[in-house]
Amino acid sequence: MNWLAACGKLARALWHILAGFVTILLVFPRISQAQRELRIQVWSIKMLGCLAILLVVKGQRVITGPMLLMANHISWLDITALHAARFCRFVSKADIKQWPVIGTLATGVGTLFIERESRRDAMRVVHHMTERLRAGDVIGVFPEGTTSDGQSLLPFHANLFQAAIAADAPVQPVALQFIDQASGQISLAPCYVGDDTLWGSLWRTLCTPGIAVVITFGAPQLAQGRDRRAWALALKSDIERLRQP
Repeated sequence: MNWLAACGKLARALWHILAGFVTILLVFPRISQAQRELRIQVWSIKMLGCLAILLVVKGQRVITGPMLLMANHISWLDITALHAARFCRFVSKADIKQWPVIGTLATGVGTLFIERESRRDAMRVVHHMTERLRAGDVIGVFPEGTTSDGQSLLPFHANLFQAAIAADAPVQPVALQFIDQASGQISLAPCYVGDDTLWGSLWRTLCTPGIAVVITFGAPQLAQGRDRRAWALALKSDIERLRQP
C-alpha cells in the first residue's frame, strides 16, 4: 500500500507547487517583501505537510537580520525545510534557475544564483551577499557545496564566509537531520547524493512513512578577527556538535 500513499502525497505536492507558481507570478508583484516572506514560510510548512514530513525546530531562530545561516546539505528538501523554520534568501547553484517551474519558484523567493566553477562569479555573489547583509537580510548557504548522506559533514568551502566578514555580520550555524520518528535514527530516504536521481530520491521519500526533519539553530557568532578559513572550521565543528543527540 505504500505506493498508493506515495501517489496521494505526490498529487498533493504537485497541486501545492502549482499554487506556489501562480502565487509568485500573480500575487508577489502586488505585495510587500514582508508579506512575501510570510507566504513563503507558510507555503513551505504546507509542503512538508503534503509530503507527510514532521518539522522539529530546536534552538533560537534569528528574528531579524543581518544574519548568515550556515547549514549542512543533505537533500533537495533542505531549502523547503529551512524556509519552513525561518525564511532566508538562499545561495544556490545557477543551473537550478533553468529547471522548469522549480527555477521560477527559486527565483521568486529571492535566491542568489552562483556558477560554482567560476571564481569571478563567486566574487560577484560574495559582493552581492555583502550588500544584502548590510541591508539587513538573512541569507542561507550550504558551505559543503554539495549534498552528503547526512551521517557526516563534507569539508566546508570558505569563500562565502567573506561576505559576513566584509559586512561585519554574524553567522548562525544550523544543523539539518532527517530521522525516522519511531526509532530516532537517521533516515536516508530523502538523501540526494552520489548516483541518486531527483525522481528516485523523491519517490523513496514519498514511500517512506514517519520521516521528520530536525533543524537545530546554534548560537550566532562574529568573526572576531578570524579569517574565513578558520571561521569555516569553527562553524563546521559547531554544526557537528549540534547534530549530536
